[in-house]
Amino acid sequence: MVYVAVLGFGVVGSGTVEVLDRNSEKIAKNAGQSIKVKYILDIRDFPGSPYEKLFINDFNRIISDPDVDVVIETIGGVGVALDYTRRCLEAKKSVVTSNKELVATHGCELLELAGAKGVNYLFEASVGGGIPVIRPIAQCMAANNINEIYGILNGTTNYILSEMMKNGASLSDALSDAQKKGYAEADPTADIKGHDACRKVSILSSLAYGRHVYPDQIPTEGIEGVTAEDIRFASALGYKIKLMGRMRAVGERVAAYVAPHLISVDNLLASVDGVMNGVVIRGNAVGDILFYGAGAGKMPTASAVAADVVDAVKHMHARKMIGWDKGGDDVVSDPALLESAWYIRTDASPEKITREFGEVVFAGVNGPESMAREPAGASAPAGASAPTGANGSVAAANNITAFKTTVMDRKRVNELLERGVTALSLFRILGDY
Repeated sequence: MVYVAVLGFGVVGSGTVEVLDRNSEKIAKNAGQSIKVKYILDIRDFPGSPYEKLFINDFNRIISDPDVDVVIETIGGVGVALDYTRRCLEAKKSVVTSNKELVATHGCELLELAGAKGVNYLFEASVGGGIPVIRPIAQCMAANNINEIYGILNGTTNYILSEMMKNGASLSDALSDAQKKGYAEADPTADIKGHDACRKVSILSSLAYGRHVYPDQIPTEGIEGVTAEDIRFASALGYKIKLMGRMRAVGERVAAYVAPHLISVDNLLASVDGVMNGVVIRGNAVGDILFYGAGAGKMPTASAVAADVVDAVKHMHARKMIGWDKGGDDVVSDPALLESAWYIRTDASPEKITREFGEVVFAGVNGPESMAREPAGASAPAGASAPTGANGSVAAANNITAFKTTVMDRKRVNELLERGVTALSLFRILGDY
């Protein structure tokens, strides 16, 4: 019998206790011995709970109890959770967590401490909820150099963008709908501004490339700038808009960032709608692997936490080799130097756009329409159609249009925009460049 303690009885904590209880026989078989929750630490009372007798409010009881071998941290944040995690590891108790913020900011330190004490610090649930991503990178793809990881890492923003595309909703209306359905927090800042996805990119980058990539080293843009007009223009070009977390090997460094992208409707990730997540991992031997599933939610995340508990029990006397080295300024490369095609929404005239950007593809009512730079003084050839906007005219309502550029890096885009083309929206287009 192995005893565990749970720190925090919120959504994930309560779900984990339920999974460990409900699936106890299956879990015991996989772990090689029974696993039982001995304590649940929370400052609140839960009268009537089937686990009422397990609740305590004194953390020291857990630390001082030699019977507790594994602690499940679901408190969240980097305050109390960090202090308790350190103390558990110091006491030679393995820790399992779903706390992405803690792993992203202090993962290297905590993994080193776990190694020094001969215990494990496991965090599968910190990225992708119920989707197994951490373990495949650390184990199944251990023989690969990871060239790139990219994907939809936040279910809240994916739901919002899906609703904007499907129903023509504004961002604010789609957000309100998400909150009513429990898909978004009362304060959705971490999701909308991309902070949640950034923390997941930090963890994946650190694990894949072997050194800590901190959240503040990852340029992050959320979806607050995406409009219903952008959704329509993107559709006219044959794309969907998704918030993407991306990391790519650049020599001995990694370029990592979070930003909205246009994704071709033919790309498998374009079909990842609603609250679902999808992650592509590209290894130099195995090629592309797609992971798809529920990226958040009580039971999917609890499933991943419980699986880590099983792993911790199975490796109580043989530490799992998972971790990364300390980070620094020499770890990251500027993602602005990565080349791609770009989507730009603007109030500039088609003539001005083609004069500065050369060959572009405009978002036309009947699909994408190409237009190249013309020699000075030249006129359009007879029979040629002018680029059309979303309403079928040369420019959309309020003289707004959108277009796709050729492949270039962000610095080149900025140089061209400085010539008098104002970008009302500017997003990368996902592709193999």
